[in-house]
Amino acid sequence: MSYTKRDLLRSATGLGLASALPAQAVELAEPGFDTIAEGKFKPNWKSFETDYQTPDWFRDAKFGIWAHWGPQCVPEAGDWYARNMYMQGSGSYKHFVDTYGHPADTGFMDLLPKWEAEHWNPDDLLDLYTKAGAKYFMAMANHHDNFDMYDSKFHDWNSTRIGPKKDIIGIWEKAARARGLRFGVSNHSAHAWHWFQTAYGYDPEGPRRGERYDAYKLNALDGKGKWWEGLDPKSFYGDPVMALPAGFDTITAANAWHELNDRVWDEKPPLNSPAFVRQWYLRCKDLIDSYKPDMVYFDNFDLPLGQVGLDITAHYYNASAQWNNGKVDAVVNIKPHGPFNGGVVADVERGSKSQIDERPWQTCTCIGQWHYNRRLYTEKKYLPAADVIHRLCDIVSKNGNLLLSVPVRADGSIDSEERRIVEEIAGWMARFGDAIYGTRPWRVFGEGPTQVGTGMFGERDQKSFTSEDIRFTTKDKALYAIPLGRPAGSVTIKSLSAREQRRVKRVEAAGHPAPLTFRQSDAGLVIDVPPAASHDFGLALKIFGVI
Repeated sequence: MSYTKRDLLRSATGLGLASALPAQAVELAEPGFDTIAEGKFKPNWKSFETDYQTPDWFRDAKFGIWAHWGPQCVPEAGDWYARNMYMQGSGSYKHFVDTYGHPADTGFMDLLPKWEAEHWNPDDLLDLYTKAGAKYFMAMANHHDNFDMYDSKFHDWNSTRIGPKKDIIGIWEKAARARGLRFGVSNHSAHAWHWFQTAYGYDPEGPRRGERYDAYKLNALDGKGKWWEGLDPKSFYGDPVMALPAGFDTITAANAWHELNDRVWDEKPPLNSPAFVRQWYLRCKDLIDSYKPDMVYFDNFDLPLGQVGLDITAHYYNASAQWNNGKVDAVVNIKPHGPFNGGVVADVERGSKSQIDERPWQTCTCIGQWHYNRRLYTEKKYLPAADVIHRLCDIVSKNGNLLLSVPVRADGSIDSEERRIVEEIAGWMARFGDAIYGTRPWRVFGEGPTQVGTGMFGERDQKSFTSEDIRFTTKDKALYAIPLGRPAGSVTIKSLSAREQRRVKRVEAAGHPAPLTFRQSDAGLVIDVPPAASHDFGLALKIFGVI
């Protein structure tokens, strides 16, 4: 792939899409900037599947924490606010109208200056996350709302110009690396071109029915004398490639149209907006080259936007080899649907797997909603620390990692409930983390009665684990058995019965120096666990002689 300045300008202006590229992008996209780094990876799946191996740092890390933080946290009203506030009848629409005004007068872009991050202390947060046992940290670089949280050369709508007026990604990156954490960035913006089309809609019912929302009305000239002077709203909202057609007169019909038309969720590039695709490539390459992340998470079911997703992945892998003396130390996450042959690390959003996967993988989940929602704090509905630990153990036993989002408020802080949960995670990890870090799966992942919520969003069906649910990991010729709850005096491990012909020589509890008494029979290995060696969330038993 090689686009010159002339190509970029011609493609944008020739299609009436000049707003999709900020003025300075044409000047900065010098020949060479938009080419793929040299190396063994070619921009195709065959090359990735043949030449890529997941780096050991990721396989050993097991646990990461994610700051899924941006301007959609301003309303403290949860996920997809920037899209749903333009859909009459939704909770986000009602919240916006009640709080900020009607979207024909005031739009989501008017919330950007309200994201000030005035109480953001990245050192404090990363100290807490390191204490909790995180070995990598992920920061959101942009969401579907198309706002870059970094010093973006190719998108003027970014956090150095608007809102915090800080290079959020750059500051996170320095703080993470200072603590020895691997650093990742998440990129969700490939879907902005269709996700944000609701901003061009209108109320199908009520006193202002038919009146188009702010994105449709505004152009660059309207910013004169305002906070967004010099900016073009359409380069933020995206061009109106599939705006709600005129004539809808019921909320039900209008929202059904949105669901069918502009909520598309495939990874094909938009044929009617090639300038968006080109700009996305330049923005993503700028993000990778400027901050040299160890991980890039794409919120996509395939690599994003067709060929440019392949291009950017080849560039990233080759660049990583250049940064690391020939070693590809990079991880790319996607959420594949259907057959998957490797080449990147698969992510299961809010779910697990039913069995051990021979390929390393990851679950991403959150103790609340992805964007901060105050209601979950006031109603005490966050995911408890015990559930986080139990899911971590289940995932690690199946060759996976857990990436946990701790929602951040618009001011840059986390609330007291979130801090308490992270502290409780820290308490368990400090005692039993040896059974997690650097481990590999055993011949079976575990045993016990509780069914696991598998697949994408499977955790919604997940029941609480019990002390009879046990997960296994291995390291240094030791087998770890982890009951997912406090055992009542003893633990029975059926997978280690005397019939298995594996004689147990010694059993210890992590963080408890004395050996534990045990007996092995046809029913299983029975281990006596004194109260001082245990924990309300469960414990890690270190077993010698069976590996």
